[in-house]
Amino acid sequence: MTAHTVEYIRYRIPEQKSAEFLAAYTRAAAQLAASPHCVDYELARCEDDFEHFILRITWTSTQDHLEGFRESELFPDFLAEIRPYIPHIQEMRHYKPTTVRGAGASVPTLYAWAGGAEAFARLTSAFYDKVLKDDLLAPLFADLDPAHAEHVALWLGEVFGGPPAYSETQGGHGHMVAKHMGRGITEPQRRRWVNLIQDAADEAGLPTDAEFRSAFLAYVEWGTRLAVYFSGPDAVPPAEQPVPRWNWGVMPPYQG
Repeated sequence: MTAHTVEYIRYRIPEQKSAEFLAAYTRAAAQLAASPHCVDYELARCEDDFEHFILRITWTSTQDHLEGFRESELFPDFLAEIRPYIPHIQEMRHYKPTTVRGAGASVPTLYAWAGGAEAFARLTSAFYDKVLKDDLLAPLFADLDPAHAEHVALWLGEVFGGPPAYSETQGGHGHMVAKHMGRGITEPQRRRWVNLIQDAADEAGLPTDAEFRSAFLAYVEWGTRLAVYFSGPDAVPPAEQPVPRWNWGVMPPYQG
């Protein structure tokens, strides 16, 4: 669970002051944007009653807000802009996220966009066919479990937003990390792995749009670099944690 804190400030601003209020917060936002304690912020206006506004600020922590931002050189300029509107505040509180969270279906998961379980099964089948014929990677997989490709398909499916099949059948993130401990993967082997899985993605017919492939490659780069670390002599096994969930990142899928 993230340690971030969300601050909500609810205002009721008379209609005749709303333009000045928005202009003041536009200027004050420069101080929020410059603060290392501010993750993001948004000022929203009620559609049903234009006098109501809600400012949402995500802070790295409540302490960072109260002792970091408010004690910083940025705060006086921020306060000077919003001071006239303090009497109009109806609520100002810090909130912590709960476990009730998730995404809706307006943007498909990478798993769904790729074609679901069948697509990832095709991917890993094509990939390990290439691996076992590759002079650089074949030695790493000399003792390959016949079900390995299937297990990796479950892993990738879960990572990219599919069902938690890997966690339920194989043991989650710790199990995957354990598979790499002590294997001594080299950087040339990692690079070859990255190249071959991209070739396999083409062969398996995974989507070729820029948004999907950039997200796919971002995970492959991240995951293979961790694999190199965990395969090394100084690696420390991580604390138990869930399988990472990858999303579109900066760019959602282009849908016309």
